[in-house]
Amino acid sequence: MSVKGAKDTARIPGRGGPESRRGDAAAGIAADSPAQVRNVALIGHSGAGKTLLIEALLAAHGMISRKGSIAEGTTVSDSDSAAVRQQRSVGLAVVPLLINDIKVNLLDTPGYPDFIGELRAGLRAADAALFVVSAVDGIDATTTALWGECEHVGMPRAVAITRVDHPRADYDGVLAACQQAFGDSVVPLYVPVRAAGEMTGLLGLLQGTVSDYSEGEPGTPRDAGPGEIGASEAARGQLIEGIIAESEDETLMDRYLGGEDIDTDVLVTDLETAVARGSFFPVLPTSAVTGLGAAELMEVLTRAFPSPLERGLPDVTDLAGSPAGELSCDPSGPLAAEVVRTTVDPFLGRVCLVRVFSGTLHEDTPVHVAGHGLADRGHQDHDTDERVTHLYSPLGANLRPVAHCVAGDICALAKLGSAETGDTISAREQPLLLSTWEMPEPLMPVAVEADSRSDEDALSRSLAKVAAGDPTLRVERNAETHQLILWCMGEAHADVVLDRLREQGVKLHTQDVVTPLRETFAGPAAGHGRHVKQSGGHGQYAVCDINVEPLGRGGGFEFVDKTVGGVIPGTFISSVEKGVRAQMQKGLAAGFPVVDLRVTLVGGKAHSVDSSDAAFQAAGALALREAAAAGRIQLLEPVSSVSITVSDEHVGAVMSDLSGRRGRLTGTASADGEVTEISADVPDQELLRYAVELRALTAGTGRFRRRYLRHEPVPST
Repeated sequence: MSVKGAKDTARIPGRGGPESRRGDAAAGIAADSPAQVRNVALIGHSGAGKTLLIEALLAAHGMISRKGSIAEGTTVSDSDSAAVRQQRSVGLAVVPLLINDIKVNLLDTPGYPDFIGELRAGLRAADAALFVVSAVDGIDATTTALWGECEHVGMPRAVAITRVDHPRADYDGVLAACQQAFGDSVVPLYVPVRAAGEMTGLLGLLQGTVSDYSEGEPGTPRDAGPGEIGASEAARGQLIEGIIAESEDETLMDRYLGGEDIDTDVLVTDLETAVARGSFFPVLPTSAVTGLGAAELMEVLTRAFPSPLERGLPDVTDLAGSPAGELSCDPSGPLAAEVVRTTVDPFLGRVCLVRVFSGTLHEDTPVHVAGHGLADRGHQDHDTDERVTHLYSPLGANLRPVAHCVAGDICALAKLGSAETGDTISAREQPLLLSTWEMPEPLMPVAVEADSRSDEDALSRSLAKVAAGDPTLRVERNAETHQLILWCMGEAHADVVLDRLREQGVKLHTQDVVTPLRETFAGPAAGHGRHVKQSGGHGQYAVCDINVEPLGRGGGFEFVDKTVGGVIPGTFISSVEKGVRAQMQKGLAAGFPVVDLRVTLVGGKAHSVDSSDAAFQAAGALALREAAAAGRIQLLEPVSSVSITVSDEHVGAVMSDLSGRRGRLTGTASADGEVTEISADVPDQELLRYAVELRALTAGTGRFRRRYLRHEPVPST
C-alpha cells in the first residue's frame, strides 16, 4: 500500500486563544457524504503517545507549522488547563484531517482510568479504533480490557506501535506481547528497516518496497534489497496467510499453498475488507519524533477502516420509548445526532461536540434536544426546542466554521443552552431518542463546601455546568449528613472537577466525608417525660412514661399505646408519638437518626386547661432522651454489598485487603477468561477511597460495584 497524501494547507490562526474560536477563523473541513468520513478513536494507556502521534500526523499534512509539546501545553488535543497541569489528556478531543478527499476525524481519548467516561464517549462517536502501544512501556491490562470491549461490539481495529526509535524501545517484544494479548489476527503490515542501529524506514510486506524516513518525510519508495527481503520473508508469509484466511475466495489458500503468487492487488483488497469487517488487525511501527510511519498509517485509516455507511447505528426510539424504526446513515434521512462531549467556553458559552448518525445539520435550524435515562446520575429527563445558530468543525479546542454536517460526521455546536453530554438532537417535528451508552459508576466521594454563603449560589451554578458535560460525575446532597458530595471516578477526576469549579470563580474547600451513621438502643429502657411550665396565663402541662426496646435490623419504628383509664386524652396520644419521632430524627447520642425501635406509651398525666399538642410533643421527646440516658445507645454504620471483578493473579491480594477492611467474604465465582468475581459485605467507611486503592492493588485492572445492604453495629474500639 502506498500513499499520495494531499495536504490541507489551512492554518490555525491561534493555538487555543479566543481569536481561533471566532467566526473569522479558517474555514473547517466539512464532508459532503458519509462515504468521505472515517471516525477513528485512538486508544491506549496514558503516556503511550496518542497525542504526540496526532501532532505528527498534523505536521505531516500541513495542518500545523510545528509539532506541539505536552510539557509546554501546546498540543492541539490537550489545550484544557487541567490537561496541561496533569501532563496528560483528561478529555475527548477531535482532530480532523483531509487526506485524498477523505475526512479523517481522529478522536484523542484519555488513557488514564479516571477518565474512562471520555474514552467511552470517543468509542460512541467512532467507527474504528486505533490502539496505540508504546514500544518502550508495552501494553497494560486496561488496554487489553478495552480491546475486549471493542471485540465484543465488532469494532474494526489496528495497532500503532509508537516510540520505536527510542533507545529503550523493544519493538519485537512489544509486538509479541500485542499478539499474545490481542490474538493471532494481529499481524504486522510493515516492518522496520534499520541502518547502523537506527530505524530509518519501513518495508511494506505486500509490495516489497521501502519508504525511507532518514530525511524526515518519506521519499519515493524503493524496491527492497535481497537482504531486506530475506529478513522479512517469515513476516510476509504470516501476513499473506492471515489475509487469505479471512478472504471470501476459498480457492486462494489452495492456490497459495500450491506455490502460486497471489496478485498484490487481490491481497490488498482482501486485507482492506477484513480490516473493515473487524476480523484482521494490522500493526504499524510509528514515531511521533521523526514522523516514521505517518503516511502508511493514514493510508490504513483512509483505505482499510470503514466509513459510517458500513457501521450500524444505535437503537432509536420516540420520546415515549417506542421503537422509531430503523435509521440508516443517510444525509437525507431524519435527523438523529448525539452530544458526546460538553464544555463551557468563556467566549461562546456551552459548546457541544456532536456525532451525527442520520440526517444533516445546518446552521439556523430548529432542533429538539432530549435527554432521558440518566436520572440516576443527576441528569433529569428533559426535552427542549432550540435553534442551531453556529456550526463548527473542531480542531482540538479551536472551532472553525462549516456550512453543514452530514450523517456520519462530527461537528461542534455553540450556545445550545440545555444540551448535556448524552443528549439526542433531532428534528423539532420528529423528536427522537438514541439509546444511552454504558457509563461506569463513580465510586469515590468528595465532600465540598463553599467558603462563604455568597459562594453557595456560584457553586450551585458552576456544578450544574460541570455536571452537564460529565456523566461520570454524580452530585448528591446527602439528606442525613447534609454534605454536598461529588461522586468521582478517582483522585485525578476529582482534581479536574475541582479545578474547573475554581476556574469559574467558585471559592470552595473539601471536607472529610461523613459516613451517615444511625443510632438505636442496645437494650430495653424506660423514660419519664415531664414538661410543666407556668409563668402566668396559659401554662404547659404534659407528663408521659414510655418503655423502649430495640427491634431487629430493618425493623423500622413502632409506637404502641398501652395507657388505661384515659390518663392521657386520646387527642394527645399522637402528640407523644410526634415528639418521639422528632427526637429520633435529631438523634440522641451523636446526632444521627434513631432507627429500629419500639416505643410503648404506658402512662402519663394531663391537665384540663394547660395540656396541649405542643406540650405532649415536648414531653415525648424528653421521655426518649431520658430513656437514652438510662440505657445504652448503639451506633450503626452502613454496610454495602460489594462485587469486585479482578484478574486471577490479584485475587489473593484483594481478599487479604478486604479482611483488613472488616469485609466479610460472601462468595467467589469464575467469570469469562482468567477473571474472578469476589462478593463481600464491607462497611461504607472502608470504601471511601476504595476506587483508588483497588486500582493500585490490581495494576489498574480491578473494578467493583456496590449497593447499600443494611446498617450494622459499629464495633467497640
